[in-house]
Amino acid sequence: MNIVKRILKANQGRDPERLSMKYRALRDNPFSFLRGTCHLFYDRLAESGFDVAAPVVWCCGDLHLENFGSYKGDNRLVYFDINDFDEAALAPASWELVRLAASVHVGLEAQGIPVDRATALVEELLDQYARALACGKPAWIERDTARGMVRQLLDQLRERSRVDWLNGRTRLVRRHRRLLVDGRRTLPVTAAERDDVTATVQAFAAGQPAPAFYRVLDVARRIAGTGSLGVARYVVLVEGRGSPDRNYLFDLKQSGPSALGRRFRGLQPHWPDDAHRIAGVQQRMQAVTAAFLHPVKHGGHPFVLRALQPSEDRLPFERFKTQPELFDGAIAMLARCVAWAQLRSGGRQGAAIADELIAFAGKKKWRRQVALAASDASRQALADWREFSAAYDAGQCPAAPPGA
Repeated sequence: MNIVKRILKANQGRDPERLSMKYRALRDNPFSFLRGTCHLFYDRLAESGFDVAAPVVWCCGDLHLENFGSYKGDNRLVYFDINDFDEAALAPASWELVRLAASVHVGLEAQGIPVDRATALVEELLDQYARALACGKPAWIERDTARGMVRQLLDQLRERSRVDWLNGRTRLVRRHRRLLVDGRRTLPVTAAERDDVTATVQAFAAGQPAPAFYRVLDVARRIAGTGSLGVARYVVLVEGRGSPDRNYLFDLKQSGPSALGRRFRGLQPHWPDDAHRIAGVQQRMQAVTAAFLHPVKHGGHPFVLRALQPSEDRLPFERFKTQPELFDGAIAMLARCVAWAQLRSGGRQGAAIADELIAFAGKKKWRRQVALAASDASRQALADWREFSAAYDAGQCPAAPPGA
């Protein structure tokens, strides 16, 4: 397998400037590589012959340690849950679990944490997942019962003032806000892009109860994530409830096919487009849907519009080695979030019902199979990262053209 060719092919047609950033991120460390090559992970898993019998469930599709975080729901309260559904699909639960467990190995071992510690955490992850599934009733993480870093994230978001949030992302010009374009979180747009995004948001607003809320004040290209770097994505500053201190920030992101869904084409129900798939599965799996989540059309392509969700609201597992006390109970909470999301979305368009999931939780053999597959997958990901790194260092991954 020529993994470099596969990666280049999977990223064809993306914005060169942000794609160059993605390739640098993939080169940076094995965990970034794992995050940014979901398609390759599932290719490798299929080629390994992985075939663990498991109920078909709605999956996040790209489950790893940093695809959990805090967010404000559409009821404006703060929650902690799975928070990325770009790769969402209907698939056997075992495939979702292998990716998450492999991310534990890759993420922690890249920090120099001993293999046996990561192995023990994977065992805890699968045990806690099975326990939550066996209960047969979905719940959610309450702020008052959360511990460690999860509690800190919930407190941080709850206490964040809108003015402070806006001040970190915008600048005031004669009492009107404009987006900060810093090359780190945002890049400039062309006049044509600005006009097109404004027209898309205005068309969406026309069907909403308060169209003036969505009046566009500024637009920038957004830099966020790893796997999706290079797809069309914008930060949109809107009027909200009043300028300058009650403006709102939105994320407008292009939707593409699911890498996991491609592996299980025969299981997938019909969706109007990929944006409806992403938003629809997110609404099913989350306890409370993230604020302002809507599928829209932009330039004839499917996009998801939602309230801007900063990367700072995700669990920073890179601090696990230096501050392990912050992650007390975190693995158990992640496992429960996965089980609850599967129970919550059970019975929808081919997904297993709760009784099937409870029966699966009571079996033991699959845990060992998933743990072994995750360990093998993590070693393969490390080998693939080394091969990619050598190719990157040899100049085989195109950089952004000058002035891009």
